[in-house]
This record gives sequence, C-alpha cells and structure tokens, in this order.
Amino acid sequence: MTPTFPKAVLFDLDGTLLDSAPDMLATVNAMRATRGVAAMMLDELRPHVSKGSRAMIAAAFPRFDETQRDAHVPEFLDIYARELGKHAVAFPGVDALLDVLDRADVRWGIVTNKPEGLAESALLASGWTHRSGVLVGGDSLPERKPHPLPLLHAAQMIGVDPRDCVYVGDDFRDIEAARAAGMRSVIALWGYRLPGDEPMEWGGDVLVDQAADLLDPARWP
Repeated sequence: MTPTFPKAVLFDLDGTLLDSAPDMLATVNAMRATRGVAAMMLDELRPHVSKGSRAMIAAAFPRFDETQRDAHVPEFLDIYARELGKHAVAFPGVDALLDVLDRADVRWGIVTNKPEGLAESALLASGWTHRSGVLVGGDSLPERKPHPLPLLHAAQMIGVDPRDCVYVGDDFRDIEAARAAGMRSVIALWGYRLPGDEPMEWGGDVLVDQAADLLDPARWP
C-alpha cells in the first residue's frame, strides 16, 4: 500500500513547531537584569523551555525555592507577553511540513501547556492562526498534559476519532498524554530536552530527528 499521512495531526507548540527559546531567554534576562544578575546564554536555558515557566525561573535563579519560583511566575508571564514573537521562529522544516499537510487535506491543530492567550499570540505572530484547526492551551480546560483531556478535546473539536490522530511533541508529557488518549505519537527530537532525558524510553511510536523527515508519509506511525 502507498503510505499516506494521518487523518489528523495535533502538535505541541514550544519545542515542536516553534523555537520560542529566544523569547524565553529575553524574558529571564530581563528579570535577571533588574536584579543585577548577568545574562544567561541561550544554550543554558534551551533545555528547560518545554518544562514551563517555573522550570525556566529555576534555571535562571537556582537559589529560589519552590515558593519563590511560584511567586515570580506572574512577572515572568508579564515580561514574556511583551517579548513574545520578537525573537522566536519556526523550527527548520516546520513551515514546509504544515504546507504539505494543508495540501494533503490533513486536519491539524495545536495542544500546548502554554496559557491559551499567549498561545494565540504566538500563532498570530507565526501566521498560523487561520490554518490551525484547533488550539487548546494549558488553561483552556480543567486538566493539562500529561492528562489526555486536552488531546481528546482537540480531536473532538476537529471531528476526528482519537485513533485517527497522531500527536507530535518533544517532551515525555506529550507522549504520556497521547498514549492515555489512545493516539499514536511522534517524538520530535529537534526540541528541548534536559541532559538526563531519554526519549527512547518514552514509549513513542516514532522518533524523528527533524521536521523535514515528516514530509515523507512513510515516516508517520
């Protein structure tokens, strides 16, 4: 049989479609500057981006305890809202991949743990707002990844059975959520990972080195 693309594809956002680490770097460096702390380098922050704002605050301010990290989340989000889209770019091959999916009439959308308002701004800056069939943010529903609810809700919104969806993400929580939702999964190895992460152990259906690999329908699970 000739390989075909999935009926529907759901993507994580940061670390999968969008290289948002430069926006995040500008955010934490603004926070550090107000405290007289030298700027971080991108390579220092990049592995933490998919783990969320608290993880990035912890990387930027290692002496903060959990309570302090939580207390600084509003400041982080406020600065990030101003920096969003100024530095971030799509990962190499992503725009071509989305074009191919559109031409193949594949329904696609985004499920992220980023707050929905910020995710909407990121889509607008990237020119994907009217192309994405659905957007589910981390605060859109009572649960967020790794819970399956956001993926199941997204599939329902685009009118596709979860078994006909493939979820693409760069974090273990993405693969956990896909498995719990009954979806096949693709591990995006081009994304953000901590040194101790072992994607081979996550249980994804396919591991892919770069987005351009997914231009070939045979590479999809």
